[in-house]
Amino acid sequence: MNRNNEVSELIDVENAFYIGNYQTCINECNKISKASLEKDIFMYRSYIAQHKYRVVLDEIKPSNDTPLLALRYLAEYMSNSARKEAIVSIFDEKFQGDINELHVVWIIVGAIIYCNEETYETAMKVLVGNFNLECLSLHMHCLLKMSRVDLAKQVATTMQEKDDDATLTQLSQAWLNIQIVSIALVARVAPTGSRVKLFVLPYLQGGEKLQDAFFIFQDLCDKFSPTLLLLNGQAVCYIGQQKYDDAEQVLRECLNRDPNNYDTLINLLALSQQRDKSSSQFSRYLAQILDDHKGSSLVAAYNKRQAEFDRLVLQFGPSNSKPIDEIVA
Repeated sequence: MNRNNEVSELIDVENAFYIGNYQTCINECNKISKASLEKDIFMYRSYIAQHKYRVVLDEIKPSNDTPLLALRYLAEYMSNSARKEAIVSIFDEKFQGDINELHVVWIIVGAIIYCNEETYETAMKVLVGNFNLECLSLHMHCLLKMSRVDLAKQVATTMQEKDDDATLTQLSQAWLNIQIVSIALVARVAPTGSRVKLFVLPYLQGGEKLQDAFFIFQDLCDKFSPTLLLLNGQAVCYIGQQKYDDAEQVLRECLNRDPNNYDTLINLLALSQQRDKSSSQFSRYLAQILDDHKGSSLVAAYNKRQAEFDRLVLQFGPSNSKPIDEIVA
């Protein structure tokens, strides 16, 4: 986790994980015969990223007295909604002591969980003052979620000063560039009649920032291999530049790799609306997300707005439920 202490054989493991090539990360970990906590951390995090929670839960027992226990808690949190509140409480209690004495994986996992809870200020309290690159990247992520691009730029500068060539620094810079030009691929949901419409609002100012972000993703594809994370990043840049044909080509490639990938489906929703395609295509992508990604932020927002809309219909709808022809007669 700390680049200054990593041996060279872990660099490939780290890079594979950060670009989203989780199976390669696992394969590289299995090639390393020497016992290593850092190797195990990346390996189990890769299993979690692949939603293979059972592997982590079976191999990391509740009695584990190493920092790997944090990853068991993360796997429980991601796989069992009934355990989420209890897991959050565990980390709340963990962070009441001296955070500096904890292994960095506790801080990273805690911040990830707080981000999933959308308690970004709490996540930042845990992350502040830690100059591990991933902690800095998570700190920047929290600031972007809070629309504090000005402060996020400062964190990105710190990352560049620490290790400008690091894969995570490059990725963070690309994400910052995208946010600067405010490509809103996060749902703004509003009821329209009987369904919910997703509004995607690309701002075309700052095209150079988008181009810079695109080149970062392309350089990482060339240096390592194209992954869903990198390809979706390129698609976002294309959408922001109104290069919709290019975006569709990239997203079709993503679909071929994984037809249920959440980021791909979100970007296809955005693209279908920008291109004024038929509502049936939009509806199919939305239905797939609602069916396959029930725990996602979009589904939560959709259900909340739909319930609100239904409540307003009951409250302000017509009191006379007779058919119109009976009323006229």
